Amino acid sequence: MGTPSALCVVGCGYVGLVAAACFAEIGHRVFCVDNDQARIDLLRNGGVPIFERDLPELLSRHGNSIDFTGDIEEAAEASDVVFIAVGTPQDRFGGADLSYVETAISGLSRTLTRYKVIVEKSTVPVRTSTRIRRLLERHRVDPPCFDLASNPEFLREGSAVMDFLHPDRIIVGAESRRAAEVLARGI
Repeated sequence: MGTPSALCVVGCGYVGLVAAACFAEIGHRVFCVDNDQARIDLLRNGGVPIFERDLPELLSRHGNSIDFTGDIEEAAEASDVVFIAVGTPQDRFGGADLSYVETAISGLSRTLTRYKVIVEKSTVPVRTSTRIRRLLERHRVDPPCFDLASNPEFLREGSAVMDFLHPDRIIVGAESRRAAEVLARGI
């Protein structure tokens, strides 16, 4: 493990919740954000909204290392790396609906006053990082305040925690050496 960092995971669904719990397991402070207040309340009270072997135990063991919140601005401001792990359901044309990604990036854009690595963890089409960069530019985020990266998940239902903690492969794409070094050092 690299140097422990403060991480923000946007999305408390399957990928985001597993990632948050596993990041806490390897020593990171994690802010897990969701826009569903009922889900946040459930998680804060020790409930788990999905079934995944070993996940309840990890969340219980690391309850002091994971903050569940609906405030993306506060969570991102406190973090060095932000993972976007929101849903990308199929749109009416069969492609990925990126509206949740765009909403997360819009909320995040208000906090980017110091350097952060933004990591796309959701299942997205090729060139989504270009779309994210354009959205950040439209929100007038200063380019030196962020780099983009991609870290897709290869999780199987029922064994996602083990897959995350003991992967057979890790794929990270980063647009800069600085982003790659931050991710290699801290994740």
